[in-house]
Amino acid sequence: MRIIHGTAIHGVDVDAETRCAHYDTERDVIAIRFACCEEYYPCFRCHDAVADHPREPWPEDERDTEAVLCGVCGAEMTITAYLDCGSRCPDCGAAFNPGCANHYGLYFDG
Repeated sequence: MRIIHGTAIHGVDVDAETRCAHYDTERDVIAIRFACCEEYYPCFRCHDAVADHPREPWPEDERDTEAVLCGVCGAEMTITAYLDCGSRCPDCGAAFNPGCANHYGLYFDG
């Protein structure tokens, strides 16, 4: 576990901007709070490696929940704000990995 901008981020080899052993490009700078445990992880692989339970995606009717953290500035976003941000932090403008969209179904229902 690593504290980033005051938030505990769980995972494997998490760096100061939420990159991990699985995703560590310049744009891999978000962490997602999982619905099943209310804990932040950089990715689903980190959750699977560290958590003691199966992951569960956020229900579609909970998209107003703050569940995404920008590892660059520490801003927390609602799921809707994250999905609509165009792969950039709405607070600091940091670029997020657009490839994360390929895994949205693992994190968010709908």
